[in-house]
Amino acid sequence: MRNPTSRRTVLQGILASTLVTGFDVANSSWVTSASAISRFESLPRLDGVLYTDDKGLAAAANDFGNIVHRKPIAVLKPGSIQDIISIIQFARTYNINIAARGQGHSTDGQPQVDAGVVIDMTVLNKIHYVSADRAIVEAGVVWSQLLQKTLEQGLTPPVFTDYIELSIGGTLTVGGIGGATHRYGLQVDNIWELQVVTGEGELETCSQFQNRDLFEAVLAGLGQCGIIVQATIKLIKAATNARVFLLFYDDLATFTRDQRLVISDERFNFVEGQIVPKDNGGWRYMLEAASFYTDTATPNNDTLLAGLNYIRGTEQIQDKTYFDFINRLAQIVTFLKSIGTWSYPHPWLNLFVPGSVVESFIGEVVSTLTQADTGQGPVLLYPIKTNRLQLPLFRVPREEIVFLFSILRTATPPEDAVVKRMLADNRRLFEQNRDNGGYKYSVDALSFSPKDWQQHFHPVWRKLVSAKRRYDPNNLLAPGQGIFTSIMYQEKSA
Repeated sequence: MRNPTSRRTVLQGILASTLVTGFDVANSSWVTSASAISRFESLPRLDGVLYTDDKGLAAAANDFGNIVHRKPIAVLKPGSIQDIISIIQFARTYNINIAARGQGHSTDGQPQVDAGVVIDMTVLNKIHYVSADRAIVEAGVVWSQLLQKTLEQGLTPPVFTDYIELSIGGTLTVGGIGGATHRYGLQVDNIWELQVVTGEGELETCSQFQNRDLFEAVLAGLGQCGIIVQATIKLIKAATNARVFLLFYDDLATFTRDQRLVISDERFNFVEGQIVPKDNGGWRYMLEAASFYTDTATPNNDTLLAGLNYIRGTEQIQDKTYFDFINRLAQIVTFLKSIGTWSYPHPWLNLFVPGSVVESFIGEVVSTLTQADTGQGPVLLYPIKTNRLQLPLFRVPREEIVFLFSILRTATPPEDAVVKRMLADNRRLFEQNRDNGGYKYSVDALSFSPKDWQQHFHPVWRKLVSAKRRYDPNNLLAPGQGIFTSIMYQEKSA
C-alpha cells in the first residue's frame, strides 16, 4: 500500500519557498519576509504555510485541461483544518477569492483563481477510521488510497470513477459517476456525513439529518458554498475478483437496448460502454460490464449473457482481481505520461443525453465523428437510472434512463487552433443536447455563462442562490466555475 506523504514532510519541503507574513492592504499584495514594507496586516497563525514562489503559483494556475490559466497570488499548504478556517476568515476581510484544489483533474480552470488564494488540499490526506459500514477520511485522500485501506477489511466504497487517483473532496464536489452508478447512484449518494468549511470561515458538520440544506448545497455543488474537509463514506462488502465482459455491436439501437436491459435487471455489478473505432474506419459500440465475485461463487457466463444481441465471436472475457479492475486505468495513464500526451490540452465534453433521443442524437454525432475530433481519446456512452440519483444540484434529464456521453478529447497536436475547434464543437453538441432536454456533467471544458448556469440549475436555482448567500455571503469561493458574477449575486434570484 502506498504511504501518503506526511504533512510534516510536505511543509518541510517548501520552507525554502517565499513565505508570506502579511497582506499589504493598499496594494492588494502579499508581504513576504524579504519585503521592505513596514506597515501591513499580519496573517493569522498557521500550522501550514502560505507561499508565493513562482513554481508553486504556476502549478496552481493550471489543471489537467491545460487550457485555462489563472494565476493566484498565493497557495496555502494547510497544516490543519483550522488553517482553512483562518485563511477564509482573513480572505473575507480583504475580499480575496478562494479556490480549493485537490488533484487538479478538472479541464476548464475550475480549481483556479485569478489573484486569489488556492488551497492545496492534497496534504489533508489522513484516513481516520474504517469500520464495517463507513470510513472517515480527509478530503485530500485519493480514492485508490481509500480502496487499498478498506480492502484490508474486505470492504469497498460502492462507486468509483474510472480513474481513481482523484481526491475524495474533488469528486464529491462534482458528483462522482461510474459503472456502479446504475446500482448505487453517484459517489455523493453514498455519503453519511461531511465536515465543511463555509465561505464564512465556519466549520460545520452536515448530513441528511443535520444541516441538511448545507449537505445538499455542498454535494455536487461545485464548491460554491463550502470546502469539504472531511467525509464519512458508506462502505459495503467487497468482492475479491471481477469477471469482465467486452461485447461488441455494429448497430446503435441494439447496443443501447442491451445496455438498458442489463441495468434494469442489474445482472452485472458494473456497466459502462464505449464508441470505438473500427480497423477499417467508422465506429462500433462496446458494452463493458463486470460481475464481481469471490472464489467460492464464480459467475455463470450463460446467465449473464442471456438475451444479449452482441456480435457473436467478438466478445472478450477476462478475470481480474477486484482491485486491478477498479484500478484498470493505471497502466494507460502511465503510458500516456511516458509519451507526453497526458500534459496536452484536454477539451473534454460530458453530456447527459435523454434516453428518448439517445439513438438519434448519438447516431448523428457518430455519422461525422473522426478520430481527429477526439485526438485518440475515448468516447463513452452508458446508461444511468435516474432514480438512483438523490442530490438536487446534480442535474440530469427528467427521464427514467439517461445516457452519459463523453468525448474525452486530447488536442493532438497541442495547438491553439485544435483546442479552439474542439471547444467550438463542444458548445455545438451541448446546445443540441440542451435543446433536447439534456444537461452537461460539470467536469468538462465548456464555456458557460451565468445565464447558462441558471438554465442548468433550473428549477433548483433559487435553492443554490439561497445557499450561496447564506454560506458564502461575500461570494469568495470557487470563482473558476463562473456561476455567480458580482452583479448578479447582488440581484434577487430570478
